[in-house]
Parts: sequence; C-alpha cells; structure tokens
Amino acid sequence: MRCGGRRIARRLRMKQRMMGQARLPAPGNGSERKPHMAFERKPPLTIEMIMDWADSHFARTGEWPIASHREPVLDAPEEKWSNIDSNLRAGYRSLPAGLSVARLLEHYRERRNIANLPPYRLHHLLAWADAHLARTGDWPHENSGPIPDAPGESWTAVTVALSNGGRGLEGGSSLAQLLADHRGARNRMDLPPIQVESILAWADAYYERTGEWPTRGDEEIPEAPGDTWHAVDAALYNGRRGLSGGSSLARLLEERRGVRNPANAPPLQVSLILSWADAQRQRTGVWPGRDTGEVPEAPGEHWDAIDLALRVGNRGLSGGSSLARLLSEQRGIRNRKSLPALNKSTILTWADSHHERTNEWPNAASGAIPEAPGETWCAVVSALHSGCRGLQGGSSLGQLLAEHRGIRNLADLPPLDEGTILAWTDAHHCRTGDWPQVKSGPIIDAPGENWASIDAALSRGFRGLPGGSSLRRLLVRHRGARNSRDLPPLNEETILAWAISHYNGTGRWPIPRQGEIVRDAPDENWKAIDSAMRSGARGLPGGDSLARLLERRRGRRNLSSLPPHQVERILAWADAHYQRTGGWPLMTSGPIPDAPGENWLAVDACLLRGNRGLPGGSTLAQLLKKHRGVRNHMDLLPLDPNSILAWADAHYRRTGAWPTSKSGEILDAPGETWNAVQRALASGRRGLQGGSSLSLFLAQHRGNRGGPHATPRVEEPQIS
Repeated sequence: MRCGGRRIARRLRMKQRMMGQARLPAPGNGSERKPHMAFERKPPLTIEMIMDWADSHFARTGEWPIASHREPVLDAPEEKWSNIDSNLRAGYRSLPAGLSVARLLEHYRERRNIANLPPYRLHHLLAWADAHLARTGDWPHENSGPIPDAPGESWTAVTVALSNGGRGLEGGSSLAQLLADHRGARNRMDLPPIQVESILAWADAYYERTGEWPTRGDEEIPEAPGDTWHAVDAALYNGRRGLSGGSSLARLLEERRGVRNPANAPPLQVSLILSWADAQRQRTGVWPGRDTGEVPEAPGEHWDAIDLALRVGNRGLSGGSSLARLLSEQRGIRNRKSLPALNKSTILTWADSHHERTNEWPNAASGAIPEAPGETWCAVVSALHSGCRGLQGGSSLGQLLAEHRGIRNLADLPPLDEGTILAWTDAHHCRTGDWPQVKSGPIIDAPGENWASIDAALSRGFRGLPGGSSLRRLLVRHRGARNSRDLPPLNEETILAWAISHYNGTGRWPIPRQGEIVRDAPDENWKAIDSAMRSGARGLPGGDSLARLLERRRGRRNLSSLPPHQVERILAWADAHYQRTGGWPLMTSGPIPDAPGENWLAVDACLLRGNRGLPGGSTLAQLLKKHRGVRNHMDLLPLDPNSILAWADAHYRRTGAWPTSKSGEILDAPGETWNAVQRALASGRRGLQGGSSLSLFLAQHRGNRGGPHATPRVEEPQIS
C-alpha cells in the first residue's frame, strides 16, 4: 500500500508539471538540476539531441517514436525512448523537468499530443455526426473510424470521452444517447418495449406480403422501422424490451399460428431421405443437393435442413454424415468432398489424350476430361495448387506440363531486357519496313512471344523489367520511331499542298477511308489526317474534314453534303433519258447528263436507303413502275404452264416453228420475251418449278416435232 501511495503522489506531481509549471526551453538548453543517483554515470542529454533521434526515427519508419513502447533509439541503441521520456519528466541528465517526448514532438514538430487535446464541444460533435449522416446515410457509431471533418479525431475517442468524462465532457453518456437526445436517432441500447400481439401482427402482415412466415434474419420489419426479425427473436429469447424471455420467433409462431417449427421437426430416417432423393431424381433428372430447396414429398422439409440433420445428428439421425455422403454411399453419386486421389502420371496421360484430340495442351478452362467421367481440368488445376487429393500442392498444370512435356509455361516465362526486345524490333523493321506495334502479333524471332505481351511486360514491370514503359516509348527513346502520342502540328495549307500533290501524281483526290500514305510525307496517312481535322488534334481547329477542305478550297464534290433529291427531279431525269435512248434508265445506266456528278446507281441507293431527303424503301425500278408504268423486272407477274403453252401454240401458228429463247418478244403477252420465259423455267422464278428449259418444256407437252394439235407425251397441267 505504501508503494502504491508513493506512485500516485509521483503521478500527481508530474501531472502538475505538465499542466504548465514547466516551460519548454529552446533545443540544446537545459536547467540546473541535481541528477538522480541512478543516472549519475549516464552522459547528459539535450533537447536538440533528442529531436535529431526522433527525426531519424521518423525518416526510417514513417512514424514518430512513442515512449510507452520501450523501444531502443535507432541512432543510440543504449538508449530507450521510455527512459528518455522519464528523464524529460523528472529533469534528469541535464534536462529540464516537466517535459515528455510527446510534448517535445508537439512543440517542435507539431505532432498531435494525446495528453493535451482540445476539449470537445457539443455543437462540434453534432456537426460531425450530421456530416457523417450526409456522407453515408447512417448515424455514426463507436466503430465508424476517423472523423474526416476533424483530422486526428475518431468516433471511438468521442465515445470514450462521452462515457468516461474526458476532454471537457461530464461522462456517463454515450454517442447513441447523444444522437437520440439531440437528433432523435434510434438508440439500440434504449429501445421501446414490444408486445407479443404486435409481433404477431407484424408476422401476419409479412405472410400477406410474401406468402411465407418470417424467420430469424436481418430483414427489416416495415411496420416497425429500425427493428429486424433477428432483434425480435433475440428479445423473445433473452427477455428484453418487456418480453418474458425463454421463447423464440419460431416457437411463438408455432404456438399462436400453427407454423412448423424446425426445432421441433419430426424424426428422420435414412430410408425416408433416400426415397425423397429418388423421387427428386425421377422428377428432375438431377439428384438433390443442400441448395435444392423444398422437398415436395414432405411439405415443410428442406434439403438444407436434412443435410444439417445428417451432419450434426439431430432428429433421430446419428450425425457425422451429409446429404452428399449419403447419396455417394447409397446411390453411387460422385461426392466432391470425397474424391479419389490423383497423381501426376494420370494427369499427364489425360493431358496427352487432350493434345491428341485437340492439338492443344489443356488449361483450367478446357472443361471436362472424357477419360475420367466427372473430372474437369479446373478441378485438376485446383488440386495441383492447393495440394488436395493426394497431391503435394504449390504447383500448377502449366508447371507440370513445362517440367514433363516441355510446354511453355506462361506463368513462369524467362526474364526480358531492353536489348533483346530492341533486337526483335530491328528484325521486324528489316522484314516489314515498319516498327512493331502492340497489335503486330507473334514475334517470328522469338517463338511463343508476341508484341502484346512484350508491351504488357514493359508497362507493368513483368519478367525482370522495371515497368512504367511501353513498346512505343521504347522505340521512341532508342530508335527514334514516330510517337503517335506526340505528332507534329498540322495546318490547312500543308494538308492542301499534300492533297494537290496527290492529285497531280494519281489523277484523283485523296480519300481518307482508304488509309493511303501521303506522297510528300511518308509518315502520314490520309485517314489519320482526316481524323485530326474532325477531332481538332495536332493544332487543328476541329469540326472539319478532308472532304470539306477540298470542297471549300478546290470545289471538289463532297458526298457527305450533297443537295437533297426530289422524286419529281428524278422522274424528269428519267424522262430525258428515255427521250435520248428510247429506253428507261436502269441502276447500271451510268452518269446522268442532266445532273453533273450524279449517276443512276447512286440515285437507286438513295431511294433504297432513304438518303438525301428521300423516304427510303424504294428502288429506281419501283419508282418508274409507280409513276411511269414501266415494267419492273424485279416484280413480274407469276407464270403458269398453260399460258406458256398457249403463247407457244400461237407462235407456231404464226411462224410454223416452235419458239426458242431467241425468238424475241411474245406478241400475245406484251412486255414478255421468250428469253425471260427460258430463264424463269431454268431458275424456278415467277411461280415455276425450275430445272427445265423452253425446249424441254415444249418437248414434254407438245412432242419433239408435233404441231399445235399433236398428242402430248405427258398430260398437260390444268389451270387451277
């Protein structure tokens, strides 16, 4: 007791010193004080020396020293921070009394001193809580972590101060009580009482909404905001909130609503479970699992509850089993928890068979293994990695194939260096005339490597490379390659000069979609230039294009800004074409003399697609048929054999010969020709069967050389 009293008195004296009786001297200065006998043989200390040690500690560890940890000083192993703190407090070793390591760091390094924190104010706490609610949607609690609005503060510290009465607070409160008093927040430690009738009313409403009775869970009760079924169940069991206790939600519903209580379920038998499983298999084609759900043959039973009973041994079962194990033992179903052992030779045999079938070596995504029903390559990879099923673990399928079949293991590739990569790029440039890009594919000089993986290794620091680079940056830095991210600026005059040179050399203006190289600038291409003009890159204003530039400066026709078409104008062009040629225009009739720059193919495309102000869904032939009555070869009337025979008989009577495909127009059917009939008989168009010809048709129905009244060799088809 006497030693305890001395310790308390010493703490009181030290606290008085820390409250302001001792002032902080400048670093390096000390006050005269008689040293303690225990420290007479130790060298004196100065504040400047202690601060140097503290700075060194922070530079090495990223943290300031803490006296209570009793750790040694990194620059003076014979010293400890706890001893230095004691010397500062007591004034030993030529140090001024009433100080501490924490106070020195607070004064000279502006580090937060937990022993000298500012007092809390109620309005500050509530403002921090309001900000927390606005950010997260919930009120803070003890474990909500740091307070962003008050650096250095945490909700744990606030809770302790409210409870114990520190930092200007009276104590005896809590954060939940504070928020309940001033913000009306729900205090879980002071919840209102509930009654059994209220719980039953909530359960009835739940049943009406869902068709099921509630169970113990974290689902909130809409009729009781803030309450959950889990909290209600706990209150029924523990006797809180005015309830008597010793009950549960399941027991209450069983007693008052007749709901089946899983805790009082009838006993089970293995034979009964197997009969339910057989019925499930017969009904669905799949054996039940613990997640299958309800058992139709036993209302109220669920397969997860049966699996639990088999495991723990309740409801009359012995326990130590499971649904999967029972089906494995009694029905021979594969149990994933009790799979046969594997060995490397077996896996390699399966891999060889896979390679023979597919010409590729397997990986985790290769699916099922035909030689081992029920096995998959994913399961084999997992077993090699985790060391289950008799395998050692810590391996992979790639390592196994690399070790025993010499297959390249993508997870263990050889290291790379920039010199090797540059040698591969030089060889690529010699072969193709271009520097490789990420999408350049495999590297011919390094089988198994590709430029995309090289770029990834340079970027992320794989395979011994430092990272932070790329294939493009490497070529820019070491080979002076063109950097697509830092291209020289362009202007309209330069682009126009290149376009004129292109026209003079080729006789046509450049088209950007072809991606042609600019004749006067081999590093440029017209597609990239057009893209820069549209987006405003490389110093260009944007919103322009190569076609617009040539239209504006050279009067070239711009297909993207053509004037709209009108049906009346197209019909006028068609009438002029008919007057000139004696025939109506087709889509292949070429340019339109009455409209320079236009052609019938483009007009037909606009009519079909709805471009240039036209509604679309039509064609040139359909337009001429509708407005000029021109026969549309793509929309002809169907033919029937009787009509063809009647036309042939009339032709024979007039000419004395049967018609052929070269007999021209059919006088009895204006617009029809014998050549069109021949094509329809051959191809099966216009309602005919196809696979025939005019000569075969006439031979079949009129005989080889018979007259119009010759006896037909085959009965004529009848007109329906």
